Amino acid sequence: MRSVPQVTVVCDTSPMPELPEVETTRRGLAPHLEGARVGRVLLRRPDLRWPIPAEVAACLPGQRIDAVRRRAKYLLLDTAAGSAVLHLGMSGSLRVLPEDVPPGRHDHVDIALAPAAGGGRVLRMTDPRRFGALLWQPPGETHPLLAHLGPEPLGGDFDGEHLFRLSRGRRVPVKAFLMDQRVVVGVGNIYVTEALFAAGVSPLRPAGKVSRERYGHIADETRRVLAQAITRGGTTLRDFLSPDGAPGYFEQELSAYGRGGQPCPRCGRPLRQASIAQRATVWCGSCQR
Repeated sequence: MRSVPQVTVVCDTSPMPELPEVETTRRGLAPHLEGARVGRVLLRRPDLRWPIPAEVAACLPGQRIDAVRRRAKYLLLDTAAGSAVLHLGMSGSLRVLPEDVPPGRHDHVDIALAPAAGGGRVLRMTDPRRFGALLWQPPGETHPLLAHLGPEPLGGDFDGEHLFRLSRGRRVPVKAFLMDQRVVVGVGNIYVTEALFAAGVSPLRPAGKVSRERYGHIADETRRVLAQAITRGGTTLRDFLSPDGAPGYFEQELSAYGRGGQPCPRCGRPLRQASIAQRATVWCGSCQR
C-alpha cells in the first residue's frame, strides 16, 4: 500500500501568527483538503479558547470540503452544511497526517478525511496554550467574530482613500489605527511596523494628521510587505515551517521590527523603540515623520 505523506504546517510564533503565516498555512492545507470528504470529527476537549459548538461534530461528517478560505487570521473550511472556523491562537498548528499517528498531549481535534487510495488522513489541530478556536458558521451567515471586520489588505477595497476617509478626526497614533481590525484586517505588529518604515511615516503621528497622499504610500507598502512575506513563507520567529518543511526567510529582511537600538538601514542612526497600544514599536526618528 502506498504510504500517505505527512504534510506539516506549523505556526508556533510569539506574538501570534500574523496574516502571512495564516495565508501560508491556508495554501499548504488547501491541496490536501479541498475536494476531500469528512469522515468523522474527534474532539478530545470540549473547548479551546471558547467552547467548541456541537454543530462541528454533528454537521461536518459526510460533508465535502469545497474550499479552504482565509478571513483576516481565521481559516474557514467551507461545506454545504456550513463552515468550520479555525483560529491558531498563539501556539496552534494544523497538520495533515496519517490517521494512525498517535495523538500527543496537546492534539485536541482530529477532522478525519474519508479513506482514499493509500489510507486515511486526519487534519489534526494542536494547541498547547489553548488560545486557538474551532467554531461554526451556518450557511448563508457570518460568524459574529467576522461580522464587523474591515477589508482585506490585499483586496480591492483597501487603498489610501479608504484609510484617509476613516482616519479623519482620529487622534490615536497611526500605528494603532492601522492595527484596528475594523479599519483593515490582519495587519499586525510586525507588518504595520515594516509598512510604516517603508512609507516613511512615524508610528506616533496622529492618524487624523496623515495626508491622503501618505496614506496612499502606506497602503501600497502594506500590500507589498504582506505579499512578499506570503511569497517567502511568513516570518520565522521561532519554528514556523512552510508546507515543504523549509523555514520562512522574511525575518532576515525586516528593516525595523525587532531592531530597536540598531542602525537604521537608511540613515544609520539608532532605531527608536517604545510601546504603542501595548505593542513594541520600532521606528527611525529621522526617516519617519
